[in-house]
Amino acid sequence: MTTHDEHGSITPLIIGFALVVALLVAVVVDASAAYLRRQGLDSLADAAALAATDGLQGDAVYTHGLDDRAEIDPAAASHYVAEYLSETGATGRYPGLTWVVSTTATTVVVRVAAPLDLPLRVPGVGESATVTGDAAAVVVVSD
Repeated sequence: MTTHDEHGSITPLIIGFALVVALLVAVVVDASAAYLRRQGLDSLADAAALAATDGLQGDAVYTHGLDDRAEIDPAAASHYVAEYLSETGATGRYPGLTWVVSTTATTVVVRVAAPLDLPLRVPGVGESATVTGDAAAVVVVSD
């Protein structure tokens, strides 16, 4: 009867499992950081869109009187969004923050984007990602 020496055969298995667990932890941490950044940017975009519509409604009421709808001036909407983001210090909280404002006849849509340096480096994945947040607000003047 022969006996096989199996000393050390569990070591590669433990190292392999440890690497898989470390990779999973890194993916979860990076995904959580991106999710939290997206939630913050969604809130920021929502507040900026509301600030734009509030400003536009005030302008329309004081300059044109009450009507069913306030016409949206794209330049004014962009101005109110930029003003809101500047006043709240959003560019300091989100370095590299960019935004795009688009309008329709009754809607202001704000898309904000900011880079995110990933907390843990996953092999094969870049060191940073761009995260975006979107929001829209409708301008309706009512009595």
